[in-house]
Amino acid sequence: MTDISKLLGEETQYLLDHQCQTLSKDMLSLPGSDYVSRVLMQKDRKPTVMRNLQTLFNTGRLAGTGYLSILPVDQGVEHSGGASFAPNPLYFDPDNIVKLAIEGGCNAVASTLGVLSSVARKYAHQIPFLVKINHNEILSYPNFYDQTLFASVEQAFDMGAVAVGATVYYGSEHTRRQVQEISEAFERAHELGMVTVLWAYLRNPAFKKDGVDYHTAADLTGQANHLAVTINADIVKQKQAQTNGGYNAIQFGKTHPKVYEELTSEHPIDLVRYQVANCYMGRAGLINSGGASSGADDLHQAVRTAVINKRGGGMGMISGRKAFQRPMAEGVDLLNAIQDVYLDKQITVA
Repeated sequence: MTDISKLLGEETQYLLDHQCQTLSKDMLSLPGSDYVSRVLMQKDRKPTVMRNLQTLFNTGRLAGTGYLSILPVDQGVEHSGGASFAPNPLYFDPDNIVKLAIEGGCNAVASTLGVLSSVARKYAHQIPFLVKINHNEILSYPNFYDQTLFASVEQAFDMGAVAVGATVYYGSEHTRRQVQEISEAFERAHELGMVTVLWAYLRNPAFKKDGVDYHTAADLTGQANHLAVTINADIVKQKQAQTNGGYNAIQFGKTHPKVYEELTSEHPIDLVRYQVANCYMGRAGLINSGGASSGADDLHQAVRTAVINKRGGGMGMISGRKAFQRPMAEGVDLLNAIQDVYLDKQITVA
């Protein structure tokens, strides 16, 4: 098992001993081995959706815990193949992407229609597939930022996927069209029995002000989560909150003083707790993204993010570049370190 305290270093006590005084964990629908029968069963989902979500929970090193560790490798579209895979050309081959997810003990592998369909007959029965059905692409010049459907729900279903994923850029000029497209796609996915996962990302240059990037503000990302669950996302993927006060700094939208005075604090666990609260108090699971690879500090940052997610009441991690932009053995070790946080019973919900 990973020495989590050693990796956290000076933040060990700060992160492991913190207790939320904002929103009590007793208010949350927390992850657990019975999550499907305790939480999902109350919804209008078909038995096949329940079965497929349970399949996710029953796979990999975290099987039986109610937590998720997912390997996402869709960056070849949104960041270019060269930018993504030049650090480790092994992963130009989809076969190695799925191998990393399996050897890394993940609950699922998330990628594009092309990646997963190219190896579907070999791997769809070995690890759950999560097909990302829309993307931004930056080959268009000049660049613009929009999410466009690259695949259909039916294509994901036909290759044996248990889940579909999509991104909505909340805050952008294209938000309303994306919401409509993905709401319809998620409705169809549920009809076919698949789990739905939304990348609920913020995208607007006005969300950066006075040197602060409010794309990761707890209040704004919390609202993005709330909108994600509104279109029936079963799981919400969100960047972990790094700051707060976006509404007040940018001076738009509607908020309330209690959000900042009582429901959040400056502590990162409390900021994530607010993100979870906006996922209908955990009735949809919150998984935090792992972020870009920065090199030598990746292991520390990945474990830190996992600790904050778990203690905040989240459901797990979806970490890609930190794992696949290094030799496969090192990628496996990093994924296992993330999973060790969720396997450690001494790391509890704050």
